[in-house]
Formats: sequence, structure tokens, C-alpha cells
Amino acid sequence: MWKALRITTLLFVLLGVALSAWRNERNATDWIGPLVVAVYPINADGSELAERYLQALAVERFEPVSAFIAAQGMRWQLPRTVPVDFRLAPRVNALPPPLPRDGNVLSVINWSLRLRWWAWRHDTYAGHWKQVRLFLLYHDPARSPQLAHSTGLQKGLLGVVNLFASPDMNAQNNVVLAHELLHTVGATDKYDPSSGQPLHPDGYAEPAREPRYPQRYAEIMAGRVPVGPDEAEQAASLQQTVIGAKTAREIGWLR
Repeated sequence: MWKALRITTLLFVLLGVALSAWRNERNATDWIGPLVVAVYPINADGSELAERYLQALAVERFEPVSAFIAAQGMRWQLPRTVPVDFRLAPRVNALPPPLPRDGNVLSVINWSLRLRWWAWRHDTYAGHWKQVRLFLLYHDPARSPQLAHSTGLQKGLLGVVNLFASPDMNAQNNVVLAHELLHTVGATDKYDPSSGQPLHPDGYAEPAREPRYPQRYAEIMAGRVPVGPDEAEQAASLQQTVIGAKTAREIGWLR
């Protein structure tokens, strides 16, 4: 009897957790109120440069990303401004579990569960409400000129974002940050994973443009501006990017 009671109680707890997660994901894409995003800075390589960068980091640093989302919402004629309300959490002094290199499905699932457990243990945000959590790993660009792949998960509304600890790289950081933020609310990649080339038509900002090349902008979930059939340039800032039609549908802007 007691065993059955414990199992029943556990099932109700798991059901409550699942319903809470579903409700949070749904609320994050109803776009009725601000999307509250807590960001957690991390000195990823222990460098002095990253340390100085984090000491000067303020929540205003993320305003360009919020402005980009709002402007793109107006472009898609949403009935109201769509703000992203960034909240700067205290620093986290631990590194998240690394993404598995083999890409095996079971390994990725296991990593996702470990990441969510790690994020719960290292949640330094003391505010009463947040929807999305982004852990920002800052690196010295001299040590790491090429950064590891960033990840945004819709399940758990959680992201791990690799960024450069340099004011000169802030504009490029904004592109990466916006890309991963949109992953957490349902957007999918719009590029060929083997080549990095934007996929036509969904990975093009202006898929019907004539002539097709060069494109003027990058679709944010492709991240690169197509300048030829097999050539694309990394978007240097959010001013070079737009949210395309498929991404707008995925995140709930188009019904």
C-alpha cells in the first residue's frame, strides 16, 4: 500500500513538473507581455580579460538585442511592442557540462538532462519571475579566436552561449545571443549544418529577391548573408539581420 502511495505521489509530482514546463513554454510564446530573460555571466577561460569584461558588464549591454526583437515584431505587424526584458543575474563560478562531440541522440538527451540539473543547481537569479535562462560564457578572443557551438533549448527554455569578452566584439555577440534566444522560444536553424550555408528559401532574408545574389541581410537563424550560390558572409551586427517568415511562425508571431 505504501509503495503504491509513493509511486502515485511521484507520478503526480512529475505530472506537475511537466505541466509547469508546458505552461512556461506556452507563456513564453504568447507574446502578451515582456519575455523575461535572466542572463548569467561566466568567465569561461579564467582569463584576466574576461574578468575585467564581467566586472564592467551591465544589463544595458543587452539592450540592442531587446531593441532588435521589438523592431522585428513591429515589422511583422504584431498588435503590440514585443519587448525582451533582460535581467542580469549574479555571476556563476562553474562551467556547464560540455556538449557531447559524437552527436549521438542518447548522448545529447543525457547532456540535456544534465544541463538542466546543472542550471537548477547554479541558478543565482533571486528575482521572482523569469522565463528564459541564458548562461553566457565569455572568452578571451586571443585565447579562443574560434568559439565552440552555442546551444539554445526550447525544452527548459535554457541556453548556453559562447561569447567574446571584448567590447569590440559586442555587435557580433548580439547576433549569437539573439540567435540562441530565439532557439529557446521555438526557432530552428536555417542553414546547412555541413557547410554553414543558408538554406533557400527559409534561410534567406529576401528569398524572392531578383537577382538573388548578393542578399542584403541575413536571416537571424541562418546568421550569414548569402553573397553567391556557395558563398556567405557572417552577419557583423543585428543591423544586418532580420527574422524571416518561417522563424516568425515558429516563435508564434504568425498563426
